[in-house]
Amino acid sequence: MTNHEIGGDEQGSADGREQRFRTHTWTAGPPLAEYTHLTGEEILLEMIAGRIEEPAICSTMDFHVTEVKPGVAVFEGEPGEHLYNPMNTVHGGYLATLLDSALGCAVLSRLPAGVGYTTTQLNVHMLRPLFADSGLVRCEGEVLHLGRTMATAEARVVGVENGKLYAHGTTTCAILAPRPGA
Repeated sequence: MTNHEIGGDEQGSADGREQRFRTHTWTAGPPLAEYTHLTGEEILLEMIAGRIEEPAICSTMDFHVTEVKPGVAVFEGEPGEHLYNPMNTVHGGYLATLLDSALGCAVLSRLPAGVGYTTTQLNVHMLRPLFADSGLVRCEGEVLHLGRTMATAEARVVGVENGKLYAHGTTTCAILAPRPGA
């Protein structure tokens, strides 16, 4: 759960501007090794249902997996000014992380029990700036190819209210065979 607090302290900043604060909390879930009996899709569905904790990156970046089906994973997030870069736009790393999450989870949604993945290549195309007041964004990842040792996927980040395309990307993932004893 993310907790946003906006306010100033008694002293304020040196130039009198309002200071802002942001905190977030998360619950560390058990290692995914405890879920080797579940398929990737089942793991993601359990996260959506709240029975498996989301990864901490979700509370850190304030986005969440909202839908999953075989070969597709959808994340939604609402960027804030705490994500701004020196140009006062949302940092490209937010978009890259959102894309990487949807892309990787799309691949995960097709994997059998006990099999994992890791991103080996991520290509990101940022098309327009994202601002704190841009509203909710939706990122849908879809698997294009799933082989024995490699998978590829593509995703798009679109504004929910305005329909604008903010970024799109592709990934290549290595498929990780179950480890002995896992």
